[in-house]
Amino acid sequence: MSPYDPSAFPPFAVTVDLVVLTVRRHALCALAVRRGEPPFQGRWALPGGFVRDDEDLSSAAARELIEETGLCAHDPADPDQVNGAHLEQLATYGDPKRDPRMRVVSVAHLALAPDLPAPRAGGDAHSARWASVEDLLNQSGYGREGEQAAPLAFDHAQILADGVERARSKIEYSSLATAFCPPEFTVGELRRVYEAVWAVALDPRNFHRKVTGTPGFLVPTGGTTTRQGGRPAQLFRAGGATLLNPPMLRPEV
Repeated sequence: MSPYDPSAFPPFAVTVDLVVLTVRRHALCALAVRRGEPPFQGRWALPGGFVRDDEDLSSAAARELIEETGLCAHDPADPDQVNGAHLEQLATYGDPKRDPRMRVVSVAHLALAPDLPAPRAGGDAHSARWASVEDLLNQSGYGREGEQAAPLAFDHAQILADGVERARSKIEYSSLATAFCPPEFTVGELRRVYEAVWAVALDPRNFHRKVTGTPGFLVPTGGTTTRQGGRPAQLFRAGGATLLNPPMLRPEV
């Protein structure tokens, strides 16, 4: 058996890209940054960056999340953590031509959090904003008001589409939709999350019956709120169930 020779293999870099989703004004939105440096200077892209020598992938993704949004990733080992964002690995993208600079493999991550404030740009991004996923994935490309529309940089349109589909399918059978909600929320607020992620309208009574009748999904807090207007609405928090039985099936559109 011949000895291992590192020089026999071409070098390549590893990056993490983030699909950061939130619900703003009843629409599913993703964080987009405008690139301040080549390649694709001036084009919109997903936030992300290169993995450092001393980092594992989850640490790199958590660092980028803090730098781009100020959010800490939720730590399951810390039950006292407040407002941690859900962060999970999405997929790996390794087309040899995906980055014109060199061979770059990206490990994309999906991050979900409640209604987030205006983002701040970091790294090589000179502006950042929330945009609806519908606008970002428009076939003619994306551009702010007065800008010429252009496709997202690199293969980020595919990564974003994959992240959106992961979220849409996963809220069918898991409690992931509660990651878009504050610690205490109403059934109406949760319904609007499902409507925004799935881009459909749901019957309020049927939805209420399903979510309150699914074991371990929601737990009453004992409080009420009038923040949505009208009569006081009962407040809930996420229950301990991670898998929903029966699942919340996505309506056919």
